[in-house]
Amino acid sequence: MLTRRNAITSLIAIVLAGACGPALAQETKVPVVATFSILGDFVREVGGDRVDLTVLVGPGSDAHVYAPAPGDAKKLAGAKLVVQNGLGFEGWIGRLIKASNTGARIVVASRGVKPIKAPQGHDHGHGHGHGEASDPHAWQSVGNAILYVNNIRDGLIAVDPAGKDVYAANAAAYTGRLEALDQEVREAIAKVPQANRKVITNHDAFGYLAAAYGLRFIAPQGISTDAAPSAQAVARIIRQIRQEKIPAVFVENIADTRLAERIAKESGAKLGGTLYSDQLSPPGGPAGTYIDMVRHNIRELTAALGG
Repeated sequence: MLTRRNAITSLIAIVLAGACGPALAQETKVPVVATFSILGDFVREVGGDRVDLTVLVGPGSDAHVYAPAPGDAKKLAGAKLVVQNGLGFEGWIGRLIKASNTGARIVVASRGVKPIKAPQGHDHGHGHGHGEASDPHAWQSVGNAILYVNNIRDGLIAVDPAGKDVYAANAAAYTGRLEALDQEVREAIAKVPQANRKVITNHDAFGYLAAAYGLRFIAPQGISTDAAPSAQAVARIIRQIRQEKIPAVFVENIADTRLAERIAKESGAKLGGTLYSDQLSPPGGPAGTYIDMVRHNIRELTAALGG
């Protein structure tokens, strides 16, 4: 009788283990930390349900001037993968990694990007290489975003080899959508008259977009929002708008609108809509994902420039 009871108990245990084992395995997700919302969106697309994502600098916040909270070190300490932009964008991340004593794999998402120089005099601490200032906003070119996705895929596979097929398939599917987006942007810009492809923004964050798609961006403020433009710089921009008949001035979602409003008023240029540069909008907003952000920006630009 005892033997039979033991056999029944063992059988029940085996059945329960078979039923619960896969579910328990699926609940064990890879803890990943991304420094800001755009990188977080890339991680979600590639990692899917296999990752437990934490984003340090969320929508609407400015990663340039972010001050890590005490709990951020704990987040990094518990991560298996940390994804940062690189190119000097997160000036605080090196100190945070050191303070956290994390054993996580560090992915520099911009690895492989060909950096472009920051405009002359617009260093603001974003040095690259031997003190040379580089523009860190490489994701503004969709082609560069594909490099970001590949680097994130490789990082996830390195820390979670069992998910290799999932990460590879997700990255391939998302890359296909990005390639279609790149073509969409090129077709939209092609409809804008060549003479109108000049834009004023209050933060110099669109150098890669300009280089990739044939636009020209001019900003009285450097590539870091932690820098106030001088009165001389603003006056110079206003003169340039008038001389070159630049059609529109745009405001960015992380910047103070007053500067752009002043420039538009004094120059006579049209005040365009809001552009998203360094952060996404909250979910459900006009730029809740990277693809939504790019489409929103291009719609705003082409509407104001005559596309």
